[in-house]
Amino acid sequence: MPPRRRPPAPSSAESLVSRIDEAGSVAADTVATGFPSIDRVLGGGFRRRDLIVLAGDTGSGKSSLALGIAIRVALGGTPTVFFSGEMNEARLMERALALEGRATVDELRAGKLKDPTRASVGAAALRLRDLPLLVRDLHGLSIPELAQSLDAIPRRSLVVIDPLQLMQPPAPSSEESLAGAARSLKAVALEKNAAMLAVAQVATNPAHRDDPRPTLDDLGGLGAVKQHADVVLGIYREEMYRPGGGMEGATELIVAKNRNGPTGFVDLFFYRKWLRFEDMLDPEK
Repeated sequence: MPPRRRPPAPSSAESLVSRIDEAGSVAADTVATGFPSIDRVLGGGFRRRDLIVLAGDTGSGKSSLALGIAIRVALGGTPTVFFSGEMNEARLMERALALEGRATVDELRAGKLKDPTRASVGAAALRLRDLPLLVRDLHGLSIPELAQSLDAIPRRSLVVIDPLQLMQPPAPSSEESLAGAARSLKAVALEKNAAMLAVAQVATNPAHRDDPRPTLDDLGGLGAVKQHADVVLGIYREEMYRPGGGMEGATELIVAKNRNGPTGFVDLFFYRKWLRFEDMLDPEK
């Protein structure tokens, strides 16, 4: 009796069709941001092996949004690593506690919390205590060292770099350095099978334009940043450029590039005193 042949393994195309046939299923390589409106525009969220650039002007709240996304991703059970060049671990977690507990950093430092705020901060501390969220120092870290450090972190799915400009390898000019950083981070995302979220300062001064909304050309890096990024998100808060011209806190998160889907924008709201962003259509209770 001839040996029984094993059925052929399903092809990638067949596996994709099977997943699509499962109602409501989300791709296994998807990392939900925790902001429903962002996830809808991006087809479920960030994707592993993608480089996502979050860009904005000085004071736009880009670092706060990156931290808010990292916390929400980790709250969903997805291991997250946050490389910070602006704050050490203690300072970053202090900001995370203020953001999640809806308190000001000054209130936390002074220890002067009213009872409702104290209860909110206490509950936030419990939520943050066992989160799969690791904070690492970005200062002095080369891109090869960053890639090597990720090998010691199992199941990491989201890696946040804040800011991208600190990851510049040596080059004759800052523009060439930024271009090299973008190329290298995309390579790390591919190699480590992780979604790479890089926070970037816009290279131009949009305040002098008729429309100060950030664009792909504002990223600099000789065009390499917009070329190698799979997704580019830009933060625009009208109150920064036209005081009194719009609702305070109203924020447009512009999807300026989306290699795998549509562009557009998402409405967010920025609570400046808490350094916290909320989804306008699906706010947290």
